[in-house]
Amino acid sequence: MMLRSALAVFVTLFSLAESKQKDFYTFKVVNSRGKLVSLEKYRGSVSLVVNVASECGFTEEHYKDLQQLQRDFGSSHFNVLGFPCNQFGQQEPGSDKEIDSFVRRVYGVSFPLFSKIAVVGTGAHNVYKYLADSSGKEPDWNFWKYLIDVNGKVVDAWGPNVSVKEIRPKIAEMVRQIILKKKEEL
Repeated sequence: MMLRSALAVFVTLFSLAESKQKDFYTFKVVNSRGKLVSLEKYRGSVSLVVNVASECGFTEEHYKDLQQLQRDFGSSHFNVLGFPCNQFGQQEPGSDKEIDSFVRRVYGVSFPLFSKIAVVGTGAHNVYKYLADSSGKEPDWNFWKYLIDVNGKVVDAWGPNVSVKEIRPKIAEMVRQIILKKKEEL
Protein backbone atom coordinates (compact mmCIF):
# COMPACT_ATOMS: atom_id res chain seq x y z
CA MET A 1 0.00 0.00 0.00
CA MET A 2 2.77 2.43 0.95
CA LEU A 3 4.64 1.57 -2.23
CA ARG A 4 1.53 2.32 -4.28
CA SER A 5 1.07 5.79 -2.70
CA ALA A 6 4.79 6.55 -3.11
CA LEU A 7 4.49 5.58 -6.74
CA ALA A 8 1.41 7.82 -7.14
CA VAL A 9 3.34 10.77 -5.65
CA PHE A 10 6.29 10.09 -7.97
CA VAL A 11 4.03 9.88 -11.03
CA THR A 12 2.31 13.15 -10.07
CA LEU A 13 5.63 14.95 -9.56
CA PHE A 14 7.00 13.54 -12.81
CA SER A 15 3.85 14.71 -14.65
CA LEU A 16 4.22 18.20 -13.19
CA ALA A 17 7.88 18.34 -14.24
CA GLU A 18 6.95 17.10 -17.72
CA SER A 19 4.13 19.62 -18.14
CA LYS A 20 6.52 22.47 -17.29
CA GLN A 21 8.73 21.52 -20.23
CA LYS A 22 5.89 21.34 -22.75
CA ASP A 23 6.56 24.50 -24.69
CA PHE A 24 9.17 25.16 -27.39
CA TYR A 25 10.56 28.29 -25.75
CA THR A 26 11.54 26.46 -22.53
CA PHE A 27 14.43 24.65 -24.27
CA LYS A 28 18.07 25.68 -24.41
CA VAL A 29 20.19 25.03 -27.51
CA VAL A 30 23.72 25.79 -28.70
CA ASN A 31 24.09 28.31 -31.52
CA SER A 32 26.40 27.94 -34.53
CA ARG A 33 29.12 29.82 -32.64
CA GLY A 34 29.08 27.39 -29.70
CA LYS A 35 27.13 29.56 -27.25
CA LEU A 36 24.25 28.20 -25.14
CA VAL A 37 21.04 30.08 -25.99
CA SER A 38 17.67 29.96 -24.25
CA LEU A 39 14.84 29.83 -26.79
CA GLU A 40 12.92 31.88 -24.22
CA LYS A 41 14.31 34.98 -25.97
CA TYR A 42 11.95 34.23 -28.90
CA ARG A 43 8.79 34.00 -26.76
CA GLY A 44 6.18 36.51 -27.89
CA SER A 45 7.13 36.17 -31.53
CA VAL A 46 6.29 33.60 -34.21
CA SER A 47 9.05 31.10 -35.05
CA LEU A 48 9.57 28.86 -38.06
CA VAL A 49 11.92 26.05 -37.03
CA VAL A 50 13.69 24.34 -39.94
CA ASN A 51 16.20 21.49 -40.18
CA VAL A 52 18.52 22.88 -42.85
CA ALA A 53 21.17 21.35 -45.12
CA SER A 54 23.71 23.00 -47.43
CA GLU A 55 23.93 20.35 -50.17
CA CYS A 56 20.28 19.39 -50.73
CA GLY A 57 18.10 19.82 -53.81
CA PHE A 58 15.85 22.02 -51.65
CA THR A 59 18.71 24.19 -50.32
CA GLU A 60 18.68 27.15 -52.70
CA GLU A 61 14.91 27.73 -52.89
CA HIS A 62 14.40 27.24 -49.15
CA TYR A 63 17.30 29.40 -47.98
CA LYS A 64 16.32 32.24 -50.33
CA ASP A 65 12.65 32.09 -49.26
CA LEU A 66 13.46 31.68 -45.55
CA GLN A 67 15.77 34.72 -45.68
CA GLN A 68 13.06 36.70 -47.50
CA LEU A 69 10.58 35.82 -44.74
CA GLN A 70 13.07 36.93 -42.10
CA ARG A 71 13.69 40.20 -43.96
CA ASP A 72 9.98 40.91 -44.53
CA PHE A 73 8.66 40.10 -41.05
CA GLY A 74 11.65 41.18 -38.98
CA SER A 75 13.08 39.78 -35.78
CA SER A 76 10.78 41.62 -33.36
CA HIS A 77 7.70 39.60 -34.48
CA PHE A 78 9.14 36.62 -36.34
CA ASN A 79 12.24 34.44 -36.61
CA VAL A 80 13.38 31.57 -38.77
CA LEU A 81 15.38 29.26 -36.51
CA GLY A 82 17.73 27.05 -38.53
CA PHE A 83 19.00 23.73 -37.20
CA PRO A 84 21.59 22.12 -39.50
CA CYS A 85 21.25 18.35 -39.72
CA ASN A 86 23.36 15.75 -41.54
CA GLN A 87 20.97 12.79 -41.09
CA PHE A 88 19.36 12.82 -44.53
CA GLY A 89 21.69 11.96 -47.39
CA GLN A 90 24.68 13.40 -45.49
CA GLN A 91 23.81 16.75 -47.09
CA GLU A 92 25.16 18.89 -44.22
CA PRO A 93 28.73 17.59 -43.82
CA GLY A 94 30.47 20.80 -42.68
CA SER A 95 31.33 22.07 -39.22
CA ASP A 96 29.08 24.62 -37.52
CA LYS A 97 31.54 27.37 -38.49
CA GLU A 98 31.65 26.23 -42.15
CA ILE A 99 27.85 25.99 -42.38
CA ASP A 100 27.38 29.42 -40.78
CA SER A 101 29.93 31.02 -43.09
CA PHE A 102 28.49 29.34 -46.23
CA VAL A 103 24.84 30.31 -45.70
CA ARG A 104 25.67 33.89 -44.71
CA ARG A 105 27.98 34.33 -47.74
CA VAL A 106 25.85 32.53 -50.36
CA TYR A 107 22.29 33.30 -49.21
CA GLY A 108 22.80 36.36 -47.02
CA VAL A 109 21.24 34.51 -44.08
CA SER A 110 20.60 36.78 -41.10
CA PHE A 111 18.32 34.49 -39.09
CA PRO A 112 19.59 32.51 -36.09
CA LEU A 113 21.49 29.34 -36.93
CA PHE A 114 22.18 26.69 -34.31
CA SER A 115 24.69 23.92 -33.87
CA LYS A 116 24.29 20.82 -36.06
CA ILE A 117 21.99 18.27 -34.40
CA ALA A 118 20.18 14.99 -34.97
CA VAL A 119 16.44 15.51 -35.52
CA VAL A 120 15.26 11.88 -35.59
CA GLY A 121 16.18 8.57 -33.99
CA THR A 122 17.58 7.75 -30.57
CA GLY A 123 20.06 10.65 -30.66
CA ALA A 124 17.47 13.25 -31.66
CA HIS A 125 17.79 16.57 -29.84
CA ASN A 126 15.09 17.19 -27.23
CA VAL A 127 13.85 20.21 -29.19
CA TYR A 128 13.05 17.98 -32.16
CA LYS A 129 11.58 15.25 -29.96
CA TYR A 130 9.21 17.92 -28.62
CA LEU A 131 8.38 19.20 -32.14
CA ALA A 132 7.67 15.68 -33.45
CA ASP A 133 5.61 14.71 -30.38
CA SER A 134 3.60 17.94 -30.42
CA SER A 135 2.84 17.89 -34.15
CA GLY A 136 2.65 14.15 -34.70
CA LYS A 137 5.00 14.73 -37.66
CA GLU A 138 8.64 13.65 -37.68
CA PRO A 139 11.13 14.90 -40.29
CA ASP A 140 11.98 12.36 -42.96
CA TRP A 141 14.21 14.69 -44.98
CA ASN A 142 15.87 18.11 -44.91
CA PHE A 143 13.88 21.35 -44.66
CA TRP A 144 11.01 20.23 -42.45
CA LYS A 145 9.29 23.34 -41.15
CA TYR A 146 7.54 23.69 -37.78
CA LEU A 147 5.49 26.82 -37.11
CA ILE A 148 5.55 27.90 -33.45
CA ASP A 149 3.17 30.46 -31.95
CA VAL A 150 3.98 33.27 -29.48
CA ASN A 151 3.42 30.89 -26.53
CA GLY A 152 5.73 28.15 -27.80
CA LYS A 153 3.05 25.79 -29.09
CA VAL A 154 3.44 23.98 -32.42
CA VAL A 155 0.79 25.26 -34.85
CA ASP A 156 1.63 23.06 -37.84
CA ALA A 157 4.44 21.22 -39.65
CA TRP A 158 5.32 20.70 -43.32
CA GLY A 159 7.83 18.62 -45.23
CA PRO A 160 10.26 19.96 -47.84
CA ASN A 161 7.80 19.58 -50.71
CA VAL A 162 5.67 22.36 -49.21
CA SER A 163 7.36 25.60 -50.19
CA VAL A 164 7.99 28.48 -47.83
CA LYS A 165 5.85 30.61 -50.17
CA GLU A 166 2.87 28.30 -49.55
CA ILE A 167 2.99 28.78 -45.77
CA ARG A 168 3.82 32.50 -45.92
CA PRO A 169 0.14 33.62 -45.68
CA LYS A 170 -0.29 31.69 -42.41
CA ILE A 171 2.85 33.30 -40.98
CA ALA A 172 1.76 36.74 -42.20
CA GLU A 173 -1.59 36.36 -40.42
CA MET A 174 0.07 35.29 -37.16
CA VAL A 175 2.48 38.24 -37.31
CA ARG A 176 -0.45 40.55 -38.10
CA GLN A 177 -2.22 39.33 -34.95
CA ILE A 178 0.86 40.18 -32.82
CA ILE A 179 0.99 43.69 -34.28
CA LEU A 180 -2.75 44.25 -33.76
CA LYS A 181 -2.51 43.05 -30.16
CA LYS A 182 0.43 45.39 -29.48
CA LYS A 183 -1.51 48.31 -30.98
CA GLU A 184 -4.49 47.55 -28.73
CA GLU A 185 -2.19 47.57 -25.70
CA LEU A 186 -0.86 51.07 -26.52
